Amino acid sequence: MITRRTFVGTLTGGLFAAPLVEAEQPANAPRIGFLSASQSPASHLIKAFQQGLRDLGYVEGRNVIVEYRWAHGDIKRLPDLAGDLVRLNVRLIVASGNREITGVKAATTSIPIVMVVGIDPVGVGFIESIARPGGNITGLAWAPAVEIVGKHLEFLKDVVPNLSRVAILVDPGFPGISPYRAAVEGAAKTLHLTYQEIEFRNADDFPKAFATIVRGRSQAVFIQGSPLVFTHLRDLVDLAASHRIPAIYVFREAVPLGGLMSYGVNLADLYRRAATFVDKILKGAKPADLPVEQPSKFELVINLKTAKALGLTIPPSLLARADEVIQ
Repeated sequence: MITRRTFVGTLTGGLFAAPLVEAEQPANAPRIGFLSASQSPASHLIKAFQQGLRDLGYVEGRNVIVEYRWAHGDIKRLPDLAGDLVRLNVRLIVASGNREITGVKAATTSIPIVMVVGIDPVGVGFIESIARPGGNITGLAWAPAVEIVGKHLEFLKDVVPNLSRVAILVDPGFPGISPYRAAVEGAAKTLHLTYQEIEFRNADDFPKAFATIVRGRSQAVFIQGSPLVFTHLRDLVDLAASHRIPAIYVFREAVPLGGLMSYGVNLADLYRRAATFVDKILKGAKPADLPVEQPSKFELVINLKTAKALGLTIPPSLLARADEVIQ
């Protein structure tokens, strides 16, 4: 593997080398909540968050207690899980994404909420503004823009010969999806591409979605992000491979599994950064006064083995732009 940025590897490596300390929980240790629709205790993203806490001097079980709640892809459980954390009267709740934020927001207006990946937080009504959130929610977020989302289509056009038609896989129930749709429409027009939008609502829809792609004669697919997609990345990568359809993903985690390309924010970095908001709030800062952070770096990851299997040649200029190339 050739890599120009090795942050994730060093991050997770350090985590595995530093196990959590087993100790009696002191009565005065702050108790915080963590709600995730698609993660698990073994997730490298959760470990990145835990490392972020350690970097700031927090050791679980010693000077902070974290109450984790996992939906394991079943988003219907989120309201109940959010309610559990509220009833525990935690000091704050870290919410992974829009569905989690929505669930916690409905359960409390007073307990601080830290977003890990809030998509279009102003547009969906989570906060008043990026600079001054104004309520009980702050953290990390970004609003999809034509120039960012357009890169997914641009990169597909770079590697798929004579690309003219692209399929877009969309989770219509994902809060914050509207800006993605608008950005795709604008980018496709700029790149002179036609596109076929295909909706899915659960994992059972994925095989049908790829059958629709084949019938629609799309030459490639852009799989947009959602907790459901993240939970079932392996299934989506396998479907793309079995249908020999070049695919680009929002999540870089798809590429080591055999996905062709990904372009997006480094999720592990965002999870690590979320710990800084936890620290500030535990030290007395109010969410309303903490400006929301927006990512400025988007990473391109390419799998050369997958490209070869699809009979595609990655242009040297695109390889030079990649943050990581898997061989």
